[in-house]
Amino acid sequence: MTVRAKFKVNKIERTEHMRQDGTNEKGLPRYVSGEMQTIVMAPVYGGGDPDHENTKFWNATPSGEIRLGTVNADAGNQFELGKEYYVTFEAADTPE
Repeated sequence: MTVRAKFKVNKIERTEHMRQDGTNEKGLPRYVSGEMQTIVMAPVYGGGDPDHENTKFWNATPSGEIRLGTVNADAGNQFELGKEYYVTFEAADTPE
């Protein structure tokens, strides 16, 4: 089973994120400040043109939202505000 969708980046949020970074001299967790990027995407809209690819995607998936939170700056920087992306959903094997 595979389902392909097309989403557009509508928002990129940058927030402070505290993460554990080892332990201090007393053996207690040490936390450091970092940045988290949250990429928010919604299904594309084709403007009503029945022949436009985005209209075909919209007719199949007219609502929804994908929110990706990442603390990996390189991964987050791959997304551009206003750009469209294909998303493929494929069933994953579940380990027993």
